[in-house]
This record gives sequence, structure tokens and C-alpha cells, in this order.
Amino acid sequence: MIQVVLLSLVLAATPVSEGTEIHIQPELSTVKKVMIITSDAGTNQYQVTYRDGRIEQLSPDAFTQLIVDDNADRSWMKTIFNITTPFGLVWVGIGLLGQVLFTGRMIVQWIASEKSKRSVVPTAFWWMSLIGASMLITYFIWRKDVVGVLGQATGWFIYVRNLYLIYGHKKSQQLGEPPEGAEAAAE
Repeated sequence: MIQVVLLSLVLAATPVSEGTEIHIQPELSTVKKVMIITSDAGTNQYQVTYRDGRIEQLSPDAFTQLIVDDNADRSWMKTIFNITTPFGLVWVGIGLLGQVLFTGRMIVQWIASEKSKRSVVPTAFWWMSLIGASMLITYFIWRKDVVGVLGQATGWFIYVRNLYLIYGHKKSQQLGEPPEGAEAAAE
């Protein structure tokens, strides 16, 4: 009940311009769109367009109650994964698989180093980094999480560059060209 009162106070006091569309995270399962409408008396009303096409104007208290009621009906899985539709589960799966790949690269590197008895970074490490980061970037874009996108995108260019260096070096060896820097070392 305290949450309802606090959310109502915040919603009632929020300054907005006429006709502002607001986005609620997580999305409400029954609601398609919410617009803030300022009444003649200067108070905010929430024009709610439901997924079935109905349109209703709600006071801040009624809108808050709609949010609370909608979230009360969420299943444990939708609550844990912060999703509103079954399709959201696909996106969570992409994010989790990306995280498994991204974490698994460290295990691959550790095993390769233990076998060699020295620190080694195998090619699989860079591929797992690139694929895992790509999946995570896709997931964070869907989540509209700029911090996650920026965090993964910065490393993404490094992974691509390292794979380019690895395969460029292998190609030059196949062509019989000396490795880069060999001319300077010979002089």
C-alpha cells in the first residue's frame, strides 16, 4: 500500500507537457500506450490505450493502481526475467547464451594455458568474445540499456582486430611472407 501512495505522489507531481507519451518498464501486459493529458484544472490525467483498443483516462491514483494490479498478476518467470510477453523469453535466452559464451572464453583460455604451462590466448577465446559480445549487444539494445551496449561495444572492436591479426598472420605465413617486423629485426 505504501508503494501505491508513493507512486501516486510521484505521478501527480511530475511536470510534463501536454500529450507526452510515457514508457513504463516493465511494460504493462494489458496496456499498449500511455499519454499524459493535462486537464482544464491543471492536473495530470493518464490516457491509457489498452491492447484491446479501449481508451480510458485515469487519475494518478487510478493509474498507480493499474500498475500495481498488472504487476500482481505476473508469473514468477516474468518477474525474475523482467519480461511481459513470451517473446521476451527468447531475448533473455539470447542474453543468457551470450553471457555463457562470454564467461566460457575465460575457461577456454585457462585450459589452454594449463596445457601449455604458460599464459596462452587461443583463437577460440577471441571468437567466443566476439560472438558473446555480439549477442549481449543485441540483448542490451532490446533492453534499451545504453550502459550494457557501450560496455560490450568497446571490447567488440578489440576482438575483431585480434581475429584480423591472427588470420592475417596465418595468411602471410601460408604465402611465405616474413612476419611483420622481421625486416627491422634482420637489419
